[in-house]
This record gives sequence, structure tokens and C-alpha cells, in this order.
Amino acid sequence: MSYGFIREHVAEFPIQIMCEVLGVSRSGYYEWASRPESARAVGDRAVAAEIRTAHADSRGRYGSPRVHAVLRGHGRRVGRKRVARLMRGMGLSARRKRRFRRTTDSAHAYPVAPNLLARDFTASAPDRVWLADLTYIWTAEGWLYLAVVLDLFSRRVVGWAMADHLGHELALAALDMAIARQRPAPGLTHHSDRGVQFAAREYRKRLKQHGMLCSMSRKGDCWDNAPMESFYATLKGELVEQRDYLTRDEARADIFQFLEGWYNRRRLHSALGYITPEQKIAAFQAAASAA
Repeated sequence: MSYGFIREHVAEFPIQIMCEVLGVSRSGYYEWASRPESARAVGDRAVAAEIRTAHADSRGRYGSPRVHAVLRGHGRRVGRKRVARLMRGMGLSARRKRRFRRTTDSAHAYPVAPNLLARDFTASAPDRVWLADLTYIWTAEGWLYLAVVLDLFSRRVVGWAMADHLGHELALAALDMAIARQRPAPGLTHHSDRGVQFAAREYRKRLKQHGMLCSMSRKGDCWDNAPMESFYATLKGELVEQRDYLTRDEARADIFQFLEGWYNRRRLHSALGYITPEQKIAAFQAAASAA
């Protein structure tokens, strides 16, 4: 690996310096470099170039499983272990996801709906089950609050809204976007935590207007809405924790690009078998048309 690194960077750094830094002898490097490369080494170099491209295209967000999926999607026949080995050798890895704090205000007098979902995180078609939640993003101007509605079948963000407050209007704006975009049929199950934003009269009224069934997690149990927890962990780990936002507008623009330009359209989701939400929906529609 050291010799390979030296050969790849001879145009940037003196060989002697690289040998000293990496703890190898210059004569050893030249002896290695004079040998004809094995077919495997040649293949590794070609795969490594594709790995770098896939990793860079994800802005460093992908680890070996998703990079492997990208390569396979491009027609490259390569094993996951080989991709992991080459990524380790190049020092490439996914951005780490750190835990973050969320707060749910469930101390209110509004009605609380039963947990209809019961941790069954499957859906037979798009727009049969929606998940909703809120989170906080820090900026130098103060907190920016984000509300998201997620389609369980495709893991697509169907509605979102951002504001500098946590009023029920924020959650309602995300729901209204989802309704306007998807126009779901009556009978959709809408699942959230017991937060005051989702239990508020206006929010429950909107659900009823569109024939949605209201479902809520049990008190203090975040795992009852685990896919939403996973979504926010992805948002924080792959975007927010890599940034220092000076203004709310800066954060809004960045989050918009992440949601609409990356997460829905290009990000490979392990829960979907390493395809994108758009690909999941397209496959469903193709199967429905063929039936």
C-alpha cells in the first residue's frame, strides 16, 4: 500500500520524502516499481479509481456497502470485501453519524392517538403510510426547526418545512406539502410521536379532511418511529454535522439541496436494497403497469 501510494503521488511529492514519511526504503520502492504489475494489481487500480469517483460523488457520505452498490449499478463485477479492502487502503470511509438530542413536547391536553403502526415498518405501496417528525438545526442566528413527512414504502421525503419556531404551523406546512404533492387516497396511516404539533386541533383536522388515520408512538419510545430516527441520523451525520451555518437562510438552502437533490433522487438506501427512493417508486409503477 505504501509503495502504491508513492507511485500515485510522484508528481506531487519527492519520492525520498514520501519514503521517509511512510517508513520504507527508497531502494525497496524502486525494486518494487521495476517489477511488472500483476493482473490483480492492475485491476485493483482500476477499481480504486471508480471507488474514488463514487465516494467523491457522494461527498464522502458513502461507506463500502453503498460504494459497492454504485459500482455494481455501473456494471462493475466486484465483491464487497474487495471494495472495503481498497477503501481502507485509500483511507476512505463514510462520514460518521453522531448521536443528537431531540425534544418532544408531549405535555399537553390534546387527544393522543393509538399506535396503529405497532413497529410494522413495511408498506405495500407508496402513500399508504407516512411518518412525520421534527428536528433542530443550530445556526449562528439561533435554531432552525425542520419538519419532515416521509413515505414509508419508498423512504422518499414527500413533505418538509423549515421555520424559526416550533409552532404547529411548521408541522402543518410539511403535511400540506405532502398532500399537495402526492394527493393520497383516503385510508393512509399517518404516524408521528405525541408532540403537541401533531396533536394540535388544526393538524388533526387536516388529517381528518383527507381521510387519514392518525397513529402515534407510545410515550417516550423513539423506536416506535425508527425510520424517522434513521432519517434524521442520516441528515445530521451526512450534512449538518459537517457544516457551521452562519445564518438560517444558509442552512435552509443546504438542507433543501440535501433533501431534493440528494436524498430523494441519488442516495442509495440500505432499507430499499441499495436503490434510490425514485427507483423504488419507478419499479413499483412498472410492476403495476405490467400486472
